Amino acid sequence: MLRHSCTLVGALIVMSFPASALAEDAAFVGWSGLLPPLTSGYEPSSEDDCTAGKIQCVDKVIRVMDRHLDSLGCDHNSIFALSYLRTTEEYRRATTTPGFFADPGFVNHEDAVFARFYFDAYDDWAGNRRSTVPGAWLVAFDAARDRQVKGSTNLSLGINAHVNRDLPYVLAGIGLVKPDGSSRKPDHDKVNEFLNRVTDGLFLEADRRYDPTFDADDIPGTTADTTAIFQLIASWREGAWRNAERLVAAPTDEARAQVSAEIEAYATMTAQNLRDGGRYSALSNFTAAQRDAYCAAHVGDA
Repeated sequence: MLRHSCTLVGALIVMSFPASALAEDAAFVGWSGLLPPLTSGYEPSSEDDCTAGKIQCVDKVIRVMDRHLDSLGCDHNSIFALSYLRTTEEYRRATTTPGFFADPGFVNHEDAVFARFYFDAYDDWAGNRRSTVPGAWLVAFDAARDRQVKGSTNLSLGINAHVNRDLPYVLAGIGLVKPDGSSRKPDHDKVNEFLNRVTDGLFLEADRRYDPTFDADDIPGTTADTTAIFQLIASWREGAWRNAERLVAAPTDEARAQVSAEIEAYATMTAQNLRDGGRYSALSNFTAAQRDAYCAAHVGDA
């Protein structure tokens, strides 16, 4: 079962509203810069593992994520990096289960493209190329760098940026339909099934290695809170798919740019709200300095 903190509950509640409902006056964002040619199209016969959607590509992604997590140490970005690694490991188990996905090769390809959105944002931020970093990621990375927010909020900020901001572009870019014209949404929805499996172990590991207060707000003796959270996650991923449909269906470049502006503004505003609601304060029982000291002693724990 899921075991989430109240901070994450609040994060998902905020993120469950449609982007268009919260971004009516969004700044205009150029469409051409939002979907760069990150990868060639899915081609099962390609010699490139990721273009062909081979399982070896997923293994490569996991190795890169593992090295990235090790390099972060007790950086406050580490909790999202841990989450992404463990989720991708669980994804690998799902995609190698016969019949789980209708088209596992295509979803493997998606996995690689999706990961690259995160790593490109992180590399640009770490390289001080701030003008190329999406606003939601800037808030997340800056909050981690400045040790502003609790561990659960670091995770919420990363999830918001990667799903509310990145995922619609990934889905729109790689294609929503198969060559025969049928929808790829059933495979998109299957992801919800394995997300539930990874969370228990992830939260325990985050508690053990990085922040002993990470799951302190879990409500014992009931699953009502966790059930509600999972439904919010499912609805949030549904919103990403619908925003991808809006991008693809927009009749003109100007219309697509407006959809993009709404996605960007909503994800950035959500990030700002999460950051402001999850800050360490003078009244906090556990401080950023205590978190760092705890992590220094336990980050290597198995």
